[in-house]
Amino acid sequence: MSDNLKPIYSLSICGRLTLELHSLNNEGGEGNQIMTRTVAVVDTAGNVHKVNAISGDMFKHIQAEHFYLLARENNMPLCEGCKTFNPERILADKNFMKALPDTDADTISKLLEVCSLEDVAGTLIARGARSIPRKSVAEFSWVVGLPDKVRTESYFHVRYARERGGEDVSQPIFHRPASSGIYASVANFELARIGFNDISQTYAIAEDERLRRHRTFLRSVLHTYVEPAGAMRNTQNPHILNFEGVVTASYGVLPAPTISPLADDYKEQVEAVARALDGNGKLAVHRFANTAEFAAIMQQIVQETKPYRLFAQGG
Repeated sequence: MSDNLKPIYSLSICGRLTLELHSLNNEGGEGNQIMTRTVAVVDTAGNVHKVNAISGDMFKHIQAEHFYLLARENNMPLCEGCKTFNPERILADKNFMKALPDTDADTISKLLEVCSLEDVAGTLIARGARSIPRKSVAEFSWVVGLPDKVRTESYFHVRYARERGGEDVSQPIFHRPASSGIYASVANFELARIGFNDISQTYAIAEDERLRRHRTFLRSVLHTYVEPAGAMRNTQNPHILNFEGVVTASYGVLPAPTISPLADDYKEQVEAVARALDGNGKLAVHRFANTAEFAAIMQQIVQETKPYRLFAQGG
């Protein structure tokens, strides 16, 4: 079956995500006021704007959690820390940490065999003087509001309490933000690196396991945009109004180009860059006008591709 699948080297997503009444990423509180996260961006005319934003860390965590849930459901290998979604992940796996191989290359190979989540999400194995990094397959940008296309309002809330024995009961008030607008999102995924040991330059897992992780990873990316997690979703679950943009797939050792959706002509720019880079049909740019079209494109890529193999030898 895998012989009929098209090897894909990398994938990028550039899009505008319309979210209504969300509070996915906050900076903390001052008194009874919860503060929403804002960043500064510069437009093409050089003007500076302060806009609401959701950190790339948040979207990376959302994607990792979706991968974890899918991996658990499909009985994929997970280290003891990742099985419980422990934030220390492999460092919480006592059996792994007390028997580290002597070389960094062998340690990474063992890590890739033991844990599918650490493979795609990356980690840092730190023990004493040793520090061994595993770079993530996924790269998420800040998800930033378009200038003049996003608004944040603060809303009054009160925590009600029942009276006890006729005594006065304090009912603390607080102010909670909610943001609505169009947000620019950029993400890049190095699919060829699934199962790849960057130190030894070999693959540490079999091809059928690489395919399984590849498909699970792509599904987790799709789920990230369909159901973004974050703060205050118990009462401010965001309305996802639309997601439009471009998915670019690279079927050779070429980067899948990205242009920020902060630019109005980002789709045309991505297509132009793809044409300039590629003369052999190794870059495919897929436009999508809504979330349903995005889901269909991602599902097609899941079903029709396998992870590119960087080298014929090894693993």
